[in-house]
Parts: sequence; C-alpha cells; structure tokens
Amino acid sequence: MTPPPSEPARRVARFTRAERWVHRTTAALTLLCVATAAALYVPQLAELVGRRALVVTVHEWAGILLPAPFLAGLASPAFRADLRRLNRFGPHDRKWLRAVRRRDRRRGSRPAGKFNAGQKIYASWIAGAVLVMLATGLLMWFTHLAPLIWRTSATFVHDWLALAIGVVLAGHIRMALADPEARRGMRTGSVERPWAQREHPLWLRDEPKDEP
Repeated sequence: MTPPPSEPARRVARFTRAERWVHRTTAALTLLCVATAAALYVPQLAELVGRRALVVTVHEWAGILLPAPFLAGLASPAFRADLRRLNRFGPHDRKWLRAVRRRDRRRGSRPAGKFNAGQKIYASWIAGAVLVMLATGLLMWFTHLAPLIWRTSATFVHDWLALAIGVVLAGHIRMALADPEARRGMRTGSVERPWAQREHPLWLRDEPKDEP
C-alpha cells in the first residue's frame, strides 16, 4: 500500500545503477589482481595453480584495466557528484574522526554526509595506491622503459604496496560484512531510512532522495 503523503518513504535512494556497476567492476578487477598476485608470490598457491605465465598475463591485464571502470563512470553525473563529495573534507568530518578515536557512539557524535570521513580517507588512499601500482607495474612490465635501478625500486614499492593494499582491502571487506544495510545499498541502490538517519544524517537532511 502506498504511504500517505505525510509519511516519509521508508527507503532512500543512495547509488545509481552506473555507480554500482563501477563499484562491482572495480572490485572484481581488484580481487583478480590480489588473487593472481598471491598465486605468484605464495609458493603453496603457485604450486597449486601452476601455469605461471598465464597468471602473470592475467595479473598484468587486470592491473592495466583497473582504472577503466572509473574512467567510464565519469560519464555519469551521479558518479561525478559523488566524487566531489568524496573530495570535500569539512568540519563535520573532523568531528567524526575525533568521535571514532574516542569510540564515542552517542547519537549525533559522528555526523556524516553521504560519505563519512573514514570512507573519504579510504577512497583517497586507494586511488593514490592504484596510480602508484599502475606506474610501478608498467616499469616492471616494460623493462626497456627505465634503467635497472628504477626497475628495482619499482619492484620494491610494488610488492610492499601490494601487501598494504591487501591489508586495507581486508579491513574494508570486514567493515562491509559488519554492515548489511550498507551492502544492500550498494547491491540494490537504496537503503532503509532509519539507517540513513543514523549513519549519514547530514546527507539525509540536505539531499533527500526517497524511494517508495
């Protein structure tokens, strides 16, 4: 039954289909990079998988294609709008971080717009890490592009940053698993209004987008 006009819709639109496509495709390519890297560097996995040349090729092309979903997503106005939100760090974000450090979960202690401060920091870090991984990976792939010392340094940075990315991704997945409604928002495009009021009150106040 359709709710009366005075009653707010229970679900709130959060992500468009284009944004969800960008996220899923990027996630798939990232997991493919991580899986193939593990198969190359962990001896037990390397023996189990075999076909090292094929694994190397898949790893290289997954890395090359990693920026493609982001670039395609720029055609979406909603995606570009969310990028602007992620790039803006305001006073409420600093308040959110202070509350997290104090482990303060009182209502109103963690103000957030569509993205909280933690999500903004994660997005900035992972974007920078992908660019570094792409640059160092190209130096390792096309060995004639740079002298030996550059290639050696690129290998060192690539390997250790890959480990850092694996740790950060594990934390990202762990937090997603702990928040079913956030996962539902990325899967279906909408979230429950009470969740939005609790986790992203400034977004709900400033930019209401309702779904019946």
